[in-house]
Amino acid sequence: MKIVLFGPPGAGKGTQAEHISNMYGLPHISTGAVLRRNIEEKTQIGLVALQYIERGRLAPDDVMMDVLKMELSGCKKGFLLDGFPRTLAQAEALDKITDVDVVLNIEIDADSVVERIVNRMVCSKCGKNYNKKIHSHTACDCGGELIVRKDDNEEVVRERLRVYESETRPVTEHYLKQNKLAHIDGHGTIEEVFERIKQALYDYDKK
Repeated sequence: MKIVLFGPPGAGKGTQAEHISNMYGLPHISTGAVLRRNIEEKTQIGLVALQYIERGRLAPDDVMMDVLKMELSGCKKGFLLDGFPRTLAQAEALDKITDVDVVLNIEIDADSVVERIVNRMVCSKCGKNYNKKIHSHTACDCGGELIVRKDDNEEVVRERLRVYESETRPVTEHYLKQNKLAHIDGHGTIEEVFERIKQALYDYDKK
């Protein structure tokens, strides 16, 4: 199965992607994680992407396509894409590379997004997310240090949401026309959202 996980920043895509990947045995491709790795390693892709990410903007389409082609080259039996496509041009380019089966669109309101992200801590080792209001410890279960990303502040988050509404949300119309879009209510517990995702995938399998 070829799945795209869609939704605004802070919708819980990374957490849900882990559950989907484990249950269905699909490789999880997070373009955001790949970009952050390139930024840390100071590659050419990373240096270009950093200029945009620090301002809450999207990395250029050509950069993202280079990243995606590298990641998809080893996925012969399906994949779970998280964080791509983010523009209509990227969606059209993806159509030329592979056929997506279903797009899971996690929906959540803007204030909830801001609340989640400004209180987010990320493991510097494995990338797992934690919430400051829930978790008081400073280390991840894997032993990695919990850090706050530089761009996880309200000003940048609001800009990311503005960019999402203007540049990314139109992508849903692209997949709606292809009858591949499934809307998922992103409010509630992790388990509640995952149950909705499983139901959506079950409904897709029955088509």
